[in-house]
Amino acid sequence: MFEYFQPTLQAPSLDLISVEQLTQDGIKGLIIDLDNTMTPWNDLEVGPKVATWFIKVKAAGIGACVVSNNSKRQRVAVVADRLDIPFVFGATKPRRRAFRSAMNILGTGHQDTAVIGDQLFTDILGGNRLGLYTILVTPINDREFIGTKVMRKMEKVLVWLMKHCAPAKSISTKIH
Repeated sequence: MFEYFQPTLQAPSLDLISVEQLTQDGIKGLIIDLDNTMTPWNDLEVGPKVATWFIKVKAAGIGACVVSNNSKRQRVAVVADRLDIPFVFGATKPRRRAFRSAMNILGTGHQDTAVIGDQLFTDILGGNRLGLYTILVTPINDREFIGTKVMRKMEKVLVWLMKHCAPAKSISTKIH
């Protein structure tokens, strides 16, 4: 059970994920969460470090698609349009449908797609259920949807259990 919650990699932020490492690992498409991964929760501004990282991603020939549980199309569209990338909103992650839609949009498959997000129960679980490369990032800030705050408490319990009940399968701390 714990393997569904173990990311392939862990990074302090989106912009600190090595694009070179993604390329070396054969990644051709990225499915990226919006709130607290790319932007602060419910914010429309993309920070300069994130914008620069997306320029590097495009230069490396890696496609990207925003996949958000946010139900407001316009909210997701504004950020995706600023970065000139496609998006899927109302994703209901960790359900597989939105991840498959994003792979179809990107023209990628299970072997060359990575999921990047800040939550174990949505992004990492959803990506791992499809056998995708998953990267857990630290949330940009503490401001979040109330339901997410509840899930964060459950994540802390899960991480503790993974470290103490299955030490061989604890979360990777490899950072690129």
